[in-house]
Amino acid sequence: MTNDLDIDHLRQWIGREEVKSERATPALVDRFRATFDQEREAQGGEAAPVMIHLCLAPPTAPTSGLGPDGHPARGGFLPPVPLPRRMWAGGAFAFHDDIRVDEVVTRRSAIRDVTVKHGRSGVLCFVTVDHRIESGGRLVIEERQDIVYRDVDTPADAPKDAPAPAPHGAHRVRVAPSAALLFRYSALTFNGHRIHYDNPYVRQVEGYPGLIVHGPLQATQLVQFAESIRGRRPAQFDFRSLSPLFDIADYTLNATEDGDGLKLWTAYADGPVAMEARATW
Repeated sequence: MTNDLDIDHLRQWIGREEVKSERATPALVDRFRATFDQEREAQGGEAAPVMIHLCLAPPTAPTSGLGPDGHPARGGFLPPVPLPRRMWAGGAFAFHDDIRVDEVVTRRSAIRDVTVKHGRSGVLCFVTVDHRIESGGRLVIEERQDIVYRDVDTPADAPKDAPAPAPHGAHRVRVAPSAALLFRYSALTFNGHRIHYDNPYVRQVEGYPGLIVHGPLQATQLVQFAESIRGRRPAQFDFRSLSPLFDIADYTLNATEDGDGLKLWTAYADGPVAMEARATW
């Protein structure tokens, strides 16, 4: 399959743009808050929860247009990378203002770059997407999204040495990645990828030990954690995914002071760092 990767063809997607809009309704805000155990009903005009923009105007491929893994068929806005596994590898958020309940939120997206790298596990294709999020006509968020496509894991992909366990943060909370939480977040983001809610599929077809915790879900939890520590949302949040988290055990959100900001990460109790991030105000 990797021999079919025509980088010159895929780079023709650079500069492609897409514009999507949706109203940040009180009902959506209530569902978002309920998913994260925030018990408060939305009021029109108030600031919506941070990171709710990831749940607004998601891609809406018809069910008949989904592949066997639940992802939309390749092509369209994103380039048709012929590698079977796709993940949110990292990115950055610059928060300029709040989305407000009942405002129309518009996401203007553009493909910035498409590159190929050769790693220990084979060919990796990276797609960088820039998003400008407007709410009520105001620029509220600028986002960079790094997407990586890769081939199916092989036994040779396993690291020779086990990674070191993550440290405990000065601030630390435990999260139970229940199937209900993962399903609810998939529903909020209209994400049909079966690795997040279909246990027989993820074990028997993908070969993973359990349901995978979404990268955007972890990023949302870390931004919320940073906001709870400092009392306000950060101005900048940068993150990178290093290893997957599954629903087979609880994981932790960690934070420690880091100059003018916070260093944050997710990890199993005695496992390696799964997602690392830095927030500044």
